[in-house]
Parts: sequence; structure tokens; C-alpha cells
Amino acid sequence: MTELNDFYNEGFGWICRHCERELERDDDQESVSRLMTEGEAESKTPELSNRALAQWADAAQTVLVCPRCGITEETSKY
Repeated sequence: MTELNDFYNEGFGWICRHCERELERDDDQESVSRLMTEGEAESKTPELSNRALAQWADAAQTVLVCPRCGITEETSKY
């Protein structure tokens, strides 16, 4: 995998390093089971367990953007 400064990929998607650290601190304070927050969504806006998952900012998939904090980083296709 390509090494980036602000994002990493462990096989299922690019994750923002900064947001993941912040979310881990928040999760340590509130210990609600994932079973209670995931599964069959009863609301119209389900919340995934990893909110730091990045998206591609362009159609060529060369720039990643974190939808939570807005940080972007350019990557080359490998």
C-alpha cells in the first residue's frame, strides 16, 4: 500500500489519521456497544462505526478528502 501523511489504508478504505485519533478519544469516554449503534438501521441516517473513512475528491481518484474534517491529500495511482 502507498504511505500517505494524513490517510492510511488497511484493506477496506482510506482512513483519516487525525479524525481517527479524535474519535478514539471520544469512544473511550462513551462505551456503547456497536450492537446498539449498528445493524439494521431504524433511522433514515444510520451512523457507521468508522466516521473517519475518506472519500475521493475527483473522478480520477488522485485526491482523498475526509468528509469529517475536510483535510485533503494528493495520491498517485498505484
